[in-house]
Amino acid sequence: MMNDFDTQHFKQALLALQSDLQAVEQSGQEAAQTVELDQTTIGRVSRMDALQGQAMAKESQQRRTLQLQRITASLQRLEKGIFGLCLRCGENIHAKRLEFDPTAPLCIDCAKQGK
Repeated sequence: MMNDFDTQHFKQALLALQSDLQAVEQSGQEAAQTVELDQTTIGRVSRMDALQGQAMAKESQQRRTLQLQRITASLQRLEKGIFGLCLRCGENIHAKRLEFDPTAPLCIDCAKQGK
């Protein structure tokens, strides 16, 4: 089980990550907007580049949304006092794994079994 210092450490790390993602989310929404295809002013290659850029921006936005959901779930586990416990087997998740990814819901053994 985690002590208060560890809990505060991971809470601050999760909140900082959440804040960073939300800031990027705001700037990334503009890139995912619909591409105007005015064929009189933009060449074919430029339109293709714009569409590809839009698709990449949408994919990045989806990844950010998923990560924000994982952060929210991790913060909820912190509040419930179950943060750092594997959701599958109930064992402690190694601290180094949580340092690398504080949103990890599974211990390394259970994560390997899921793949």
